[in-house]
Amino acid sequence: MVLGLGWTLHGDGGTPGPGEVVRPGERLSWGRTAGLGAQHVVSMFGATFIAPVLMGLDPNLAVMLSGIATILFLLITRGAVPSYLGSSLSFVGVAASIAAAGGSVAELTGAMLVVGAVLALVGLAIHVLGARVVHAALPPVVTGGVVMIIGFNLAPVVARSYWPQDQWIALITMGFTLVAMVVMRGFWSRIAVFLGLVFGYFASWVADRAFGRIHSADGSGKVVEHWRVNFDGVSAADWVGVPSLHGPDFKMSAILLALPVVVALVAENAGHVKAVAEMTGDDLDPLMGRAIAADGVTTMLSTAVGGPATTTYAENIGVMAATRVYSTAAYYAAALFAILCGLCPKFGAIVAAVPGGVLGGITVILYGMIGLLGAKIWAENRVDLGNPLNLVPVAAGVIIGIGNVSVEFTDDFKLDGIPLGTLVVIIAYHGLRLLAPPHLKGAQPLLNAAAVADDEPRSTGLGH
Repeated sequence: MVLGLGWTLHGDGGTPGPGEVVRPGERLSWGRTAGLGAQHVVSMFGATFIAPVLMGLDPNLAVMLSGIATILFLLITRGAVPSYLGSSLSFVGVAASIAAAGGSVAELTGAMLVVGAVLALVGLAIHVLGARVVHAALPPVVTGGVVMIIGFNLAPVVARSYWPQDQWIALITMGFTLVAMVVMRGFWSRIAVFLGLVFGYFASWVADRAFGRIHSADGSGKVVEHWRVNFDGVSAADWVGVPSLHGPDFKMSAILLALPVVVALVAENAGHVKAVAEMTGDDLDPLMGRAIAADGVTTMLSTAVGGPATTTYAENIGVMAATRVYSTAAYYAAALFAILCGLCPKFGAIVAAVPGGVLGGITVILYGMIGLLGAKIWAENRVDLGNPLNLVPVAAGVIIGIGNVSVEFTDDFKLDGIPLGTLVVIIAYHGLRLLAPPHLKGAQPLLNAAAVADDEPRSTGLGH
């Protein structure tokens, strides 16, 4: 049980009843667990696949390594933090800057490996010193803001990349998925996201036959006439293939360019752990340092062989929020599927062929649910947004995160979106707290005196 591999069967292993949740240490029947694992793969696949493409890395290698990284993460966290680790998008800007300066992909992976090592060390420090360190730096007003930024920052991806490819397919896919989540009963409601994808895929195929090609933006953003469902890539892909590997190269200029991302990654991981704790009702504070260190270790493993940095995925947190199944067994199933998918280029091509309009209809729901978990953190912790000390820094950071506002420090280095919004929330909150009059400061909500004294696990007071 130390490694979190001893699952108990939830009920009879069948469909959970209304309002029931499946705990991390529980599982449904293996058939249902496999189905939920497949849904997690579908949810993470788009971002995990596109991130390495944007950075010039092998996407099949990234998918395979995401499965290995997820298994390692679950083992390190003893199966208490249900999460999927996919390709990190935080380094896309860094990759562009390194490439613009004439750097190679090996230099990029070397820089990400160093960031992973630093992240692992920070996680170990948090584990030794206790989660009170993170609590002091990231009280509920800040963590709620970070979670909101992480979810709502993805809105432009929907608005600019997915939805314009086919607005009508996106709309009906969204409608079907909403109905499936709320109206369907039993196990079908638990896999509503997967059903929405299948429905959208089929609807796109029917639209191609009924209306012919569509004149709109394709996956690259170019407005052209194209089929909604295009299987050319599927036909050309092999059934079995080993992804290409390469070693990292360490160049100081690339490393210095990537190091600031560490700050955002700590906040992002802490926000994800808080979001998972919010849903499960478990006190995950004692495991926060371990989770952050695990992400650093998996990033080092992935980048050492030519893959991208890894991170816990908000997309899969959204799936858990929708299904209320937090079983880590489903994540192990997803990890095994991902490893097999990474070794099967044809399967990767099938998932990559999912029409953009379908992704738009699904992600508009999932990303919004992630962002609203931040609001739930505020509500459960009674954060007073009428207090300017709480309202002002979060307001600025959220707008920066949603709008992908950027600050350019040099021609080769800038901060934008999630990293910049996160830094603004953290630095502005603590800076203003030093200057604010006493009546605005109040008490630190999460610094429970007894918990600080002995660092013992305590109840979060949060429901499922």
